[in-house]
Amino acid sequence: MTNEEFANLVKQLEGQARNQPKSYRRKVLLLAVLGNIYLSLALVLIGGLFAVSLASVVFLKVLAIKIILPLGVFLWAVLKSLWVKVPTPQGKHLEHKDAPALFDLIESLRLRARAPRFHQVLITQELNAGVVQRPRLGIFGWYHNHLLIGLPLTKMLTVDQFAAVLAHEFGHLAKGHGRLSNWIYRQRRRWIQLMGLFGDSRMKRGGFLFKPFLNRFAPYFNAYSFPLARAHEYEADAASVRATSSAIAAEALTAVHVVGSYLSQQYWPQIYRHADETPQPAFAPYHEMRADLPRAVPPDTISQWIEQAMQEQTGLGDTHPCLKDRLSALGETPRYAPPEAGQSAEKLLGASLAHLTAQFDESWIASTMESWRQRYEQVRKGRDQLAKLEQKIANGEELTLREAYDRAQYTEEFRADGDAALAQFEALQQKAPQDPILCYALGVRWLKRNDEHGIALVQYAMENDANAYLPGAETLRDYYWRTGNRDEAHRWHAQMLERAETDRLAKEERANIQLQSKYARHGLDEPTIAAMRAKLKTIRNLRKAYLVRKQVRFYPERPLYVLGFTVRGVWLGAKRRRAEVQKQVLNEVNFPGQTLVFSVEGSNYRFGRKFRWMRGSRIL
Repeated sequence: MTNEEFANLVKQLEGQARNQPKSYRRKVLLLAVLGNIYLSLALVLIGGLFAVSLASVVFLKVLAIKIILPLGVFLWAVLKSLWVKVPTPQGKHLEHKDAPALFDLIESLRLRARAPRFHQVLITQELNAGVVQRPRLGIFGWYHNHLLIGLPLTKMLTVDQFAAVLAHEFGHLAKGHGRLSNWIYRQRRRWIQLMGLFGDSRMKRGGFLFKPFLNRFAPYFNAYSFPLARAHEYEADAASVRATSSAIAAEALTAVHVVGSYLSQQYWPQIYRHADETPQPAFAPYHEMRADLPRAVPPDTISQWIEQAMQEQTGLGDTHPCLKDRLSALGETPRYAPPEAGQSAEKLLGASLAHLTAQFDESWIASTMESWRQRYEQVRKGRDQLAKLEQKIANGEELTLREAYDRAQYTEEFRADGDAALAQFEALQQKAPQDPILCYALGVRWLKRNDEHGIALVQYAMENDANAYLPGAETLRDYYWRTGNRDEAHRWHAQMLERAETDRLAKEERANIQLQSKYARHGLDEPTIAAMRAKLKTIRNLRKAYLVRKQVRFYPERPLYVLGFTVRGVWLGAKRRRAEVQKQVLNEVNFPGQTLVFSVEGSNYRFGRKFRWMRGSRIL
């Protein structure tokens, strides 16, 4: 099933899920049951064959053992892939005595929603809240309920807004969404794990029992279960409204987006920027994370974050609807109302707040220490390199194009002098106006300053450098968004998504070599082949080498070469020699383009037979 077919099916099914929720839920459950019935029948067949092979030992002796071993390994691998483990949630454990006000709020909301009790409340570092239900008896249930609460959520939302977020999570539990969602999640994971198992070359022989079914059923089941998960989100939002109000629920949804943008775009970057100057972190970020911090952000910036969130569309990458759709379902518009000082986590966590904050700060310092030191060393070395380049200029020496490009980058990154760096990039681009890398570098910097002259430069780079297309499309999208041209922003966003999907498909196509793929003559000139042949002759144990070109659907102008080789020697140690030869070929031979290298012996002997019959393929 293609992505377009998946999207169309989900769109069609969403109408059914919305208009007939109970009937649709039964359909999803029935589909899951049918999948498990097929799986059970296949396992019974394999188990029966295994039992028969065990019984045949009396008659077939050694031959039976040769049958038992692969059957047993195959059966064990399938059973193992069916086991889906739900990891134990991590966080700081809280009890009622630690935060009575928080637990009273939890209990009040739980009773109002008629949700089951929680066995554990955990405080985490994320700006999020969630419920995890872990079956202690596997398929037999007996669920252990964990409530996860992000410390930033308690600090950056009002108590009422925080209650709306919790009520949303309790709405999942009250409707049984948690158990159903967990069960469906495990079903999807089983299909994914099985498909991965039969992608292993060692298990391909037994794949005929499962692969035809999985290739059709797994994407179909994913599409069918997707609208159900999304419908659950709307139902949970409705539970949030019943527990608080539609206005407070809208405030909570808006606040999560605003605070998320603030933390990711301003708060954390400002902290990590200090790594440029100090060799180790000396900050307490969770202590400094106060509810009044967003007040330091200009109102225009907050409005821009809200507008960006409202322009996002509900897609297939997440079962959560976008902010616009969720607010529309509530009959509300976005509203941001930050808490007053002392009216958030202080009221909920009380005396435990200081202790929890200190623990998270200590954990953050420990986890950040190594990357912080690496950044400090990188900046120090970069500034040293910049000083050397500046000294060469002072001595009257002329920098190469590469050195001048590095100097401009170092000036911008390690000296934080954007104006000086921009002037250097402008001078560079004038020296080499056709260089796509320099055009892109200058164009991006002009666009960040909302200078429309950067448009032509970025587009030129995208046309002449395939690696510049995706970041260029993203840059143009963001520029048009900032400058108010929504139509152009949407157009570039669509092109970016389309190109990203094409790149993904091209990557998959180039990562897989199959016997049924189409191959052609390599088409390289004799001097290129002679240089490759000379290098291949120096590789020990390499006997023969065949070079062909795989015919690809995506980006055929970028050739994909395939080099198959054989090694010298008898069977003993052949696997080791093949691995050594492959490593040497990849590391020592210069290929004219992307090239896949593998042995055409052993299980790949059919490739060797196919390549041998292609005229001109043997180059050694």
